[in-house]
Amino acid sequence: MYGIGMQELLLILLIVVVIFGAKKLPEIGGGLGRAIRNFKRASSEPDEIDITPKDKKNDDTSHSA
Repeated sequence: MYGIGMQELLLILLIVVVIFGAKKLPEIGGGLGRAIRNFKRASSEPDEIDITPKDKKNDDTSHSA
């Protein structure tokens, strides 16, 4: 009932073509596709936990009397 129909999609496409131009549409679509693919890959990978020990340097900057 509240879905987007064919007329609305055509109107949106027409506005996008006017704003960006027809030559930019493949670049925009490719960038959007890469962004979605990277998001899906990042959301499906397990979280990485860094367990490498950190080096503690002995910093003798304080002067004891």
